[in-house]
Amino acid sequence: MKDVVLLEKSELTAGSTWHAAGLTTYYHPGINLKKVHYDSIKLYEILEAETGQAVGFHQPGSVRIASTAARVDEMKYQMTRTHWHVTQQYLIKPEKVQELFPLLNMDKVLAGLYTPGDGHIDPYSLTMALAAGARMYGAQIYNPAPVTGLSQTSEGKWDVQTPHGTIRANRIVNTAGFWARELGNMIGFEHPTIPVHHQYVVTATVPEVKALKKELAVIRDLEGSYYLRQERDGLLFGPYEKMEKMVLQDSWVRDGVPPGFGKELFESDLDRIMEHVEMAMEMVPVLKTADIINIVSGPITYTPDLLPMVGPHQGAHNYWTAIGFGYGVIHAGGIGKFLSDWIRNGEPPYDLIECDPNRYGKWTNVPFMCAKARESYGFNNVVGYPKEERFAGRPTCRTSGVYELLKDKASMGFHAGWEQPHWFYKPGDETGYKPSFRRTNWFGPVGRECRLVMEKVGVIDLTPFGKFIVKGRDSHKLLDRLFANTMPKVGHTNISHMLTPAGRVYAEVTITQLSPGEFLLITGSGSELHDLRWIETEAADGGYDVDISNVTEDMGVLGIAGPNSRKVLQKLTDEDMSDAGFKFLHCKSITLAGIPVRAIRISYTGELGWELYIDQKNMATVYQAMMEAGKDEGIDNFGTYAMSSLRLEKGFRGWGAEMNCDTNPLEAGLDYFIKLNKPADFIGKAALQEIKSKGLKRKLSYISVDTDDIDPEGNETVWHNSKVVGNTTSGAYSYSSQQSLAFAYLPLELCSVGQKVEVELMGRKYPAMVIQEPIVLTEPTRTRLQKKAKSKA
Repeated sequence: MKDVVLLEKSELTAGSTWHAAGLTTYYHPGINLKKVHYDSIKLYEILEAETGQAVGFHQPGSVRIASTAARVDEMKYQMTRTHWHVTQQYLIKPEKVQELFPLLNMDKVLAGLYTPGDGHIDPYSLTMALAAGARMYGAQIYNPAPVTGLSQTSEGKWDVQTPHGTIRANRIVNTAGFWARELGNMIGFEHPTIPVHHQYVVTATVPEVKALKKELAVIRDLEGSYYLRQERDGLLFGPYEKMEKMVLQDSWVRDGVPPGFGKELFESDLDRIMEHVEMAMEMVPVLKTADIINIVSGPITYTPDLLPMVGPHQGAHNYWTAIGFGYGVIHAGGIGKFLSDWIRNGEPPYDLIECDPNRYGKWTNVPFMCAKARESYGFNNVVGYPKEERFAGRPTCRTSGVYELLKDKASMGFHAGWEQPHWFYKPGDETGYKPSFRRTNWFGPVGRECRLVMEKVGVIDLTPFGKFIVKGRDSHKLLDRLFANTMPKVGHTNISHMLTPAGRVYAEVTITQLSPGEFLLITGSGSELHDLRWIETEAADGGYDVDISNVTEDMGVLGIAGPNSRKVLQKLTDEDMSDAGFKFLHCKSITLAGIPVRAIRISYTGELGWELYIDQKNMATVYQAMMEAGKDEGIDNFGTYAMSSLRLEKGFRGWGAEMNCDTNPLEAGLDYFIKLNKPADFIGKAALQEIKSKGLKRKLSYISVDTDDIDPEGNETVWHNSKVVGNTTSGAYSYSSQQSLAFAYLPLELCSVGQKVEVELMGRKYPAMVIQEPIVLTEPTRTRLQKKAKSKA
């Protein structure tokens, strides 16, 4: 890719780069971002040889220090998720920690997480080397060249105005750092990025450091919430203050970045970080006598969840971003490779959904953004638990029509701006969010909810679903191009998948044809704008005559499931809700308690059930009517945790877990939904045909795991004969079969039913076995088998 122009507002490294601490690490708690870090470091290792430009790259390794039992558990949890990656990482004893950093006070050190190859790099030299390399391969760099305006042509190209003239580009990538909001504002975007004040302290020469024969490893004292590395013969120490003490530069959000600000700093404030300084002095006693020669206080850009925003944006064709790099240079090289591969090949090289810019929408307002950025900075080094919930900025302006009725009865989860019940309280339950690496206060109540749905009837709020209406002359043609399944008939529903050109799973969507040429598309809460962008892009690029509407916030959704669900609904409608009158995967417009409802007979629980699509303002009326009508049927609420357990029992795959941009639908066991023989040339068809002809190397397997007080949840390492052979994708406890279940990708030779493997959980390998799926048959399957048995009788 050579036809590239970089416009630098002032001079290279201006903004957050020039004063950065330059830390590099292979470590990241997220599975996908490990790949970003890996690509960055591998690039930096060869950059000097390739460009002739020194980069000042030091790789003494790093150690994350555990000084509490919870920290040791956290490290075991992370190790479980690392063994199936290329990155090397080791849980080490205190003696090894001291060997890597001999200046430590070891009194509180219980263990360390050691990552060889970690270190730090000079940000200025790195930038200059990258610029030199870019020029070598044909890129043009202009500075100073501030962008003064952006406008899009009718063909979807961009005119980029600068003081030196206008450049026409096929696509533009906003990489403007803490100016990103201002650049986005030019085309109507309010990017949720905000500068925060980050300080680090540099000492003069420390005799004990100077006397060392090799460079100190970088340390991260997690309880002290700081990093510390060697800086020549001294030390560099950078803390993350608590959320009540840290400083947001929120005036820049309101008023913009001051003109001329680029290589300036904020006034330092040692008092603000003194708590961390004292903890560092206790951990590294030589700091007590070290002279401070500099305190750097500069802006770094945060997003609400501390992850960058990378990729194309919904709502502006050919507009991309790579912004919000709260962790700085360690993301730079890897994200650059990720974006360039995507642009060249037309699809992301691997799944990085957590960094998709479309995870934020219009609900992401300034108060939310500021509250979350403050929380993310202050929580930077807190223990990272599974199923973690953070509460700043909640609830947003996005709440369902039954939120007020449910909020005090449930432990709520955050889904794309929505509040959704995870599980519900009963008298005697320990309420609230209680983090743990093992089963905690939700375990019993979730079992109760699973039994409710299996034996009686439950109601769940599914409003966070993404919902689109696609209609128009070319609607069928567009969807046939986008999806690998055939389109449903009017009044029918099916499950369909959008694939990438390489045949990988980009999205899973439920499609209903409401009337000729009018389709309702339903996707997961976290996929709303991610999927909408893909659909809109294909519609625009292909010149399809369609109208696409996002009705997510207008339409509420209630799910009702369980053997008594039909009885409850029948009490509220004149429509025939019998099996013959309302068949599986059919859709009807009905009236419930006098309210118009679009009902689809489908349930992710696998039990008899319906999804009810209702105008938001009428949700509470329908909900209360169902709860009243269902009293004699044992009706109650259930949440997403129970639904996850039930779907796993039925062998249902989940998008983002069993399928994503790293998997193809054949290895994921989605063959039923992939119609390679349909006439339409859907995206990914040719690639999938080639994959099928060559044969698969791995397959999604269904396994039971013999655990104690812990269950798999996904991304754990799978072992066989002391070798890493795969990874889990999701897991949960099955209350019906009283065992832990998981999906896992395994090589074909290990996929047979009865095959024994091991699943690593919290540093321990548990016996596991491939079993026949599903462990519990779905209600439609049970009904079909019962009818078949009766006919034979």
